[in-house]
Amino acid sequence: MSGGLYSMEAKTFDTNLDLRKIRPYGDTMNDGKTQLSFTLPVPCGEEAIEAAKQLMKKMGFENPQVVFYKELTEGFTFFNCYGTCTYDVDFTQIQVPKVDSSVMDMHQCDEFIKEHIGRKIIVVGASTGTDAHTVGIDAIMNMKGYAGHYGLERYEMFEAFNMGSQVTNEEFIAKAIETNADALLVSQTVTQKDVHIRNLVELVEMLEGENLRDKIILCCGGPRISHELAKELGYDAGFGMNSYADNVASYIAEELLRRKSL
Repeated sequence: MSGGLYSMEAKTFDTNLDLRKIRPYGDTMNDGKTQLSFTLPVPCGEEAIEAAKQLMKKMGFENPQVVFYKELTEGFTFFNCYGTCTYDVDFTQIQVPKVDSSVMDMHQCDEFIKEHIGRKIIVVGASTGTDAHTVGIDAIMNMKGYAGHYGLERYEMFEAFNMGSQVTNEEFIAKAIETNADALLVSQTVTQKDVHIRNLVELVEMLEGENLRDKIILCCGGPRISHELAKELGYDAGFGMNSYADNVASYIAEELLRRKSL
């Protein structure tokens, strides 16, 4: 009986949802039910559980529950918790800066470039600084691409140079000059203590020092990158989660045409 009641309740949606007061959805619309995971630097035990509950209350959760906990190593405890969020957001007032371009597939993009640019677009990409991960830049640059989206190497009208990981900004700029690149793509996948921001800013400053910044399309991407952050750091565009070669290629092609028309 209880299972039947739960199923009926879970399927009951509020058709008059107020978008000015949005809270997390768990079982019913706007019930605020939230799952949260975190690690505390404390020994595993009852005191650790109570610490996790008190922390959730300070975060604004009602009825906090620890549903799973485990010692990671001595002095560190991992938690899975549930609670009811007491805060809401006004969805109608949210405005997010976005990359201003259409999204074309590989064939459409190639045709666009043939018609409007008339030559191959040269792109150099790398994971710069201390970043040793190539997953992000490979997803955009490599011929096989990612999740069914072919990388720039497979495009007929792109000449793509993937420099891999741990490329210094000096090497990156030297390659841009050598290839007469139209665009630079910087991937920052895993960084600590905001080192990706310092590295990205350094690249902009070095390009400005070489009098190259205004002559090249500069893009960055990665899990911690947003278009808003990219613009703040001096880049033309930023590509975060769920971005593919389609997004990057389309933007570069359209931006190059825009600059050509000025």
